[in-house]
Amino acid sequence: MLDDTTAPTGLFTDDSQVTRCVWCRATPHYQHYHDFEWGVPVHNDERLFEKICLEGFQAGLSWLTILNKREAFRKAFADFDMDKVAQFDDNDIKRLVLDAGIVRHRGKIASTINNAQRAQELRKEFGSLAAYFWQFEPQATTRPSQITRQTLTGVTTSPESIALSKDLRKRGWSFVGPTTMYAFMQAMGLVNDHLEGCGARSRAFAARTAFTVPRVVASG
Repeated sequence: MLDDTTAPTGLFTDDSQVTRCVWCRATPHYQHYHDFEWGVPVHNDERLFEKICLEGFQAGLSWLTILNKREAFRKAFADFDMDKVAQFDDNDIKRLVLDAGIVRHRGKIASTINNAQRAQELRKEFGSLAAYFWQFEPQATTRPSQITRQTLTGVTTSPESIALSKDLRKRGWSFVGPTTMYAFMQAMGLVNDHLEGCGARSRAFAARTAFTVPRVVASG
């Protein structure tokens, strides 16, 4: 997310004296996402499924492009209800390829349907998607002692995102590369990559402190 070389600290302060990570500077909508979603721990399966799908659609694009289309994506993909998306067929693919509100990439659309079916399998095995994904939360001791522009420069993956990507691919998922999975982990609060000095960092930290990690419920 550190994509603005004009801010050496990786931060910017707006007219109301709120300091944020610079990557969200483009629009108020982006800033709201940064302030109240990005980095906040998530246990809701639909939100987790939505995000992993949208991260796949982002490949080769900016997250702001996807965020601006998110409501259209939700409408197109049944609010990312995995059980409904898993039932999509070739007619749905043809319909979605013609939907100007979303990214009309046939491969990514087909991947979303496939991944919905694989998500059902994960839910059956682990009890929830949340229980599965939160197994990949990094230990605090493996994280930098301070999250700054310098410590995050060039960081696009982690051992955990690589492991998550590898496991998902083994299970038949697609568009889940290590970089995509690290962005997913950042967004869903498995890591807190708000920079030191960002006003949202402490809120994300407090949310994680209050968060109960979902437990695996064995199937059967």
